[in-house]
Amino acid sequence: MPIENQPRPAVREITDVTPALFHEQILAEARPVVFRGLIADWPVTQAGRASPTILADYLKRFDRGASVGAMFGSPGIGGRFFYNDDLSGFNFRHGSVRLSAALDLLLDYAREETPSSLAVQSVPVHENLPGFEAENRMPLLQDAVEPRVWIGNAVTVAAHHDPSENIACVVAGRRRFTLFPPDQIANLYMGPFDPTPAGPTISMVDFDAPDLDRHPRFADAMKQAIVVDMEPGDALYIPYMWWHHVRSTERMNMLVNYWWTPPDQGRGRPTDAMMHAILAIRDMPRPHRDAWRALFDHYVFEDEGPAATHLPANRRGVLGVMDAPAVRMVRAALARAMGRP
Repeated sequence: MPIENQPRPAVREITDVTPALFHEQILAEARPVVFRGLIADWPVTQAGRASPTILADYLKRFDRGASVGAMFGSPGIGGRFFYNDDLSGFNFRHGSVRLSAALDLLLDYAREETPSSLAVQSVPVHENLPGFEAENRMPLLQDAVEPRVWIGNAVTVAAHHDPSENIACVVAGRRRFTLFPPDQIANLYMGPFDPTPAGPTISMVDFDAPDLDRHPRFADAMKQAIVVDMEPGDALYIPYMWWHHVRSTERMNMLVNYWWTPPDQGRGRPTDAMMHAILAIRDMPRPHRDAWRALFDHYVFEDEGPAATHLPANRRGVLGVMDAPAVRMVRAALARAMGRP
C-alpha cells in the first residue's frame, strides 16, 4: 500500500474548547488536538480571509520598522527550505528585512507564476508589532505567553521538534501539519546538530518524494503520523517534543504561535544533559552503555517509580526533593567536574 494511502491515527477535533478543558485534560494527555475556529473572530484572521492586500495593510498598522529574520530561496527550491547537496550549507540564505517590506515582496511574488520563496520567521510581537496582541487575544493562555508571527508564501518546513508546548494558529492561507510522537526519531532520519536551517535538527526525508531505499523506516513513521489540514481560524496544540512537518499552500500564509515551558528553576537545559551523555557515554563498549542505560532508567526516568522511597526522607540527597539549595549544589558540582581537563 502506498505511504499516502495507509490508515493513520485520527486527531481529536474540538470546536468549543475552554481554558479549563485545555489545562486540566488536554495538556495532561499530551496528544495533538485541533481547535476548529478558535481564532476565527480575530481581526487579523478576518483581514487574511478578505485578501492578501488587506492582511498586509492590517499588519503594517503595527509595524515599527525593526528588521526581522527571514529566509530567502530561489524559485528552484520549490519552497522547500533545506540543505545543499553536501550538507555544508543550505539551499537558501538567511537575512533580515523590515516586516512591511517583506509583506510588499510577498504581494509581488503572488503575481508571479514561479515565485521565489520567502519566510519571515518567529517574530515576537511585543517588540515588533505592539498593539497586535491586544486586538488578537489567545483565549486559552495567559498574556504572559508572547505570541510569535510567521509569514510567507507556499513553503515547506522539514520535520523538527521544539522543547516546548505549542499552540499554532492559522491566520491566513492553509497549512498541512504532519505530526509524529517523540519516539519516532529513528524513523525520521534526523540531520546533523550543526549546521541546522533554523536551530532544531530536521528530518532528512523529502516528504513529497520519500526515498525508501535510503530511508526505509520512514514507512513505519508514517503509520504513526497524524496529518492535519488547517484552515484560517483553526488552531493546533502540538505537545512538547512532538515532531511536525509543516507545508503552507497559498501565495500568502500567516501563522501565530505560542511556545511555553514550565520554569526550569535553574536546573539547566535537557539538551545540555544529552550532549554531555553523548560525550561521556556513547562511545563506551556496549556492555558499559547497557549498564548506564539501566542507571538512567532507574534514577532519571524512574521506570519503576521513585528511586529512593526506601530511604528516610532526610537521607535521599539528590534523589529526594530538588529544592533551590540542592539545585545550586548539583550545578556547582557539575561546573567543577566540567572544568577539569
